[in-house]
Amino acid sequence: MDHTELTPEMLLNAYANGVFPMAESADDPTIFWVDPEQRGIVPLDQFRLSHSLARTIRRARVTVTLNHAFEAVVTGCAARDETWINATIFDLYAKVHALGYAQSIEVWDGTELVGGAYGITLGTAFFGESMFSRKTDASKIALAYLVTHLKRTGFTLLDTQFITPHLASLGAIEIPRAQYHNLLDGALEREAEFREFVTPPSVQDVLQLRTHAS
Repeated sequence: MDHTELTPEMLLNAYANGVFPMAESADDPTIFWVDPEQRGIVPLDQFRLSHSLARTIRRARVTVTLNHAFEAVVTGCAARDETWINATIFDLYAKVHALGYAQSIEVWDGTELVGGAYGITLGTAFFGESMFSRKTDASKIALAYLVTHLKRTGFTLLDTQFITPHLASLGAIEIPRAQYHNLLDGALEREAEFREFVTPPSVQDVLQLRTHAS
């Protein structure tokens, strides 16, 4: 599909119907739409905070922010040998971010961006798109803070699209398409606001994920 045909409204409507875009590669200007038979999610009450990750979070001297460097996060996610983020997708998500529906979480070591993740929000659903690390476990730290924030602000669904070993180690599971669409329908019936931290989660707030996980 030619990116000139796409609008932010079309993208948001696709997400509301459980569909998301991908490209074959960074150099391929076209996109295709995906609605997997098995969908990856992270149940927010089952996020797996391992002993080693908890230790890393305690010792890390990092700062975590929301929506301070959206395009830099997308650039970081695309900076790999194989990526489905092409110019079409990059430009479209930048427009959706300007409208308030595309979000990023950033992990900083001083002034250096060392990790992060980005996604789309609708209702009480967060559609995770991608994450990256330039420092060991930085993307895991980003996801732990993201889950803490989503739980604080009333979100009910964290969609990861697919499962990777990295995500599975953090509690991600696969569910059938029909079950996912039922969860999505429920999430879209409610409202939550993904905004800048009113009070940033403390290290202890994030570590409580270990206590609350079943």
